[in-house]
Amino acid sequence: MRPLINRSPLPGMALSAGITLTLLSLVVLLPIGALLLKGATAGFPSLWAEVNTPRIWGALYLSFRLSFIAAVINLVFGVALAWVLVRYRFPGRRLLDAAVDLPFALPTAVAGIALTALYAPNGAFGSIARDLGFKIAYTQWGILLALIFVGLPFVTRTVQPVVEEIEREVEEASATLGATRAYTLRRVVLPMLTPAALTGFALSLARAVGEYGSVIFIAGNIPLKTEIAPLLIVIKLEEFNYVGATAIGIAMLLISFAMLLMINAIQVFSRRRIGYV
Repeated sequence: MRPLINRSPLPGMALSAGITLTLLSLVVLLPIGALLLKGATAGFPSLWAEVNTPRIWGALYLSFRLSFIAAVINLVFGVALAWVLVRYRFPGRRLLDAAVDLPFALPTAVAGIALTALYAPNGAFGSIARDLGFKIAYTQWGILLALIFVGLPFVTRTVQPVVEEIEREVEEASATLGATRAYTLRRVVLPMLTPAALTGFALSLARAVGEYGSVIFIAGNIPLKTEIAPLLIVIKLEEFNYVGATAIGIAMLLISFAMLLMINAIQVFSRRRIGYV
């Protein structure tokens, strides 16, 4: 009797690894390598001189601060939205489920124009805000709104399959043992959702940091107030200041790498903690 062979639909190890590494190099490693090579050619003093200005630091601080806040908001509401879409049945659920993917399909420039039209002082929602005494478009609130819009689907779509795999019997067993809903949510449900939620948070953060098209229309682009770092890169390129654009790009790369490394460390810790529970 012949032993059972576990055949894989993918080709052999060498061919699969070769295709994967080739695509990874073309899409990720080569652009990053070219950026670092350009920075090494310019030298650290030139890069530091380009970055070490109040305008650049202000744009970097604004981009990463608002991106982090938007990712946190998306983490909370994205998990809640995924839970509602999976666990509840209500009229319009399929329509809402399809609308979650709208930021994926909608061009970012179109999203920016639409958000600006809605939240400008003479827009449908902007006029209401104006009557209440505050402004959304052309302020940091507008930037935050755009970043939330583009990043929410990353959390929802990452968490949704995990919610589908959680059996209701687990929650019912917790309830029969006398646990309250809050205790079941905190000690049973959330630990199972944490790794996926952190992955969605990281994806949302990464998307928000590099977002350009949906932000520039609603931001106002005022230096030291509503100017984002990706816009400065475009400005430097239009001025043929390639060293300046490289310096900002490397600064964003290093800060993003540090933040994502910290998030991955938290993910590893959460997975190990779940394993010990």
